[in-house]
Amino acid sequence: MSRIGYKTVTVPEGVEVKQDGNFVTVKGPKGELTREFSDVISMKIEGNEVSFDRPTDDYKTKALHGTTRANFNNMVIGVTEGFKKNLELRGVGYRAQMKGKTLILNVGYSNPVEFAEEEGITVEVPSNTEITISGIDKELVGDAAARIRATRAPEPYKGKGIRYVGEYVAHKEGKTGK
Repeated sequence: MSRIGYKTVTVPEGVEVKQDGNFVTVKGPKGELTREFSDVISMKIEGNEVSFDRPTDDYKTKALHGTTRANFNNMVIGVTEGFKKNLELRGVGYRAQMKGKTLILNVGYSNPVEFAEEEGITVEVPSNTEITISGIDKELVGDAAARIRATRAPEPYKGKGIRYVGEYVAHKEGKTGK
C-alpha cells in the first residue's frame, strides 16, 4: 500500500503557497503555477509544511490522496528548479533545428515536421540531433516531449527514431536468409 499521500511537502524559502477553495497557487523564483484540486482531499498549510488528509479509505479516495500530494509536490519543484526532458534523434539524415519559435524535424518523411513552441515550455536544440524541452509545469514538459517523440518513435529493427536520452530500445533480429 502506498503512503505517499501522508508524506508532508516541505516548502522551501522563496516559495509562496496560497489556497483559495479548491484552487492552489504556488509562486516561486521561476514562475507561478495554479491548479484546481479535488475537494475530497483536505490540504493544511502549517508554516513551511503542507500536509494532505483523506476522509475515508475508499479506493478512489486513496488514489486521489497520493495523486494530489504528488501534483502539489511537482508544482513546488517546478517553481524552484523546473523540469527538463532531453530527446535524441538517431537515424541517417535525421536532424532538428529551431527557426524562431518553431521546431523543425527532418525524420525521414517527405516534408519536415514542425512544432510551434507552446506557452510555458522552452525548446532548445543544442546540436542537430539533440532536443531539450524545459519548463516549470511537469505535465506540459512531458506532454510536449511525448508528442515530439511520437512523430517518429524508435523502431525495433535498427533503432532509428526519436528517443529520450538514456531510453533503452529492445532490438529484434529481423528476417534471416536461408
